[in-house]
Amino acid sequence: MRPAANTSIRQKIDGSAHGHLRWIALSVVLFACIPRGAVAQTPSPLQEWQYPGGITLFKLFQPQVPKWSAVLGAAVETAPRYDGALAYHVQVGPVIDIRFRDIAFLSVGEGLGVNIVRGRNYRAGIAIGYDLGRKVEDYPTHLRGLGDIPKAPVIKLFGSYAISKRFPLVLRVDVRKIAGGAGGLVGDIEAFMPLPGSSERLIMLAGPSVTFADLSHMQKTFGISGIQALASGYPNYAAHGGLNTVGLGFSATRFLSHHVLVTADAALNHLMGSARDSPITQSSVQGVLALSAAYRW
Repeated sequence: MRPAANTSIRQKIDGSAHGHLRWIALSVVLFACIPRGAVAQTPSPLQEWQYPGGITLFKLFQPQVPKWSAVLGAAVETAPRYDGALAYHVQVGPVIDIRFRDIAFLSVGEGLGVNIVRGRNYRAGIAIGYDLGRKVEDYPTHLRGLGDIPKAPVIKLFGSYAISKRFPLVLRVDVRKIAGGAGGLVGDIEAFMPLPGSSERLIMLAGPSVTFADLSHMQKTFGISGIQALASGYPNYAAHGGLNTVGLGFSATRFLSHHVLVTADAALNHLMGSARDSPITQSSVQGVLALSAAYRW
């Protein structure tokens, strides 16, 4: 009787595992059509992986990619007034995500891009986005004398790889060149995966990230030059390149119908190195919450 019992137990375990994988498959297929965030910027308040979401997992579970897909909606986001600020503000913006096969995309979060290298469980390419910069008027009591950091275009190289169907962990890297404005190079190393409890109508992803930035970017964003010190009253501060932020992101989407969905994105970041030690940094812990409603075709 024991071998038969063991066989029954194994069947139950296998059935449970296959059921779990089925829900993951349904989740990522639906999630892949969802754009992340509405008020995108670089460095972003959300984790960079939250903008493309489950796109890398899509072909792993659903090899047939639709010719066209589109999601349109609106979102509201609360985030620090600037990197390192203690005070928060609320911004409203559109949700736009248009994709042609697994080749090209136009997205508020990801920008305008092309997947140059693509396969069943990986993709890599280039995109053009933008950096919102920083205005003194965003927080005049703490930024006066530092001058504005203008908006600027961003060129991004990215790549992501999903390990397997049974272990749908996605590894992602990107490097962003800011042409003007804050300037310099910013890069991320990230990982994320579907969470237990996800279903056909509720999709959840979570994962950590580490962000690096070069000397030029860190000095522009967190440093205090001699002229700025005289104008602002802050002490002179020379920033250095290296580790900028470690963070954790969480995304949850609820499908109200096949076409209508609502999404909540949250991220918690901890500033490190020169970003943490800068005179303009009031809080090294930075959080962001974005809520959106959208319609998908």
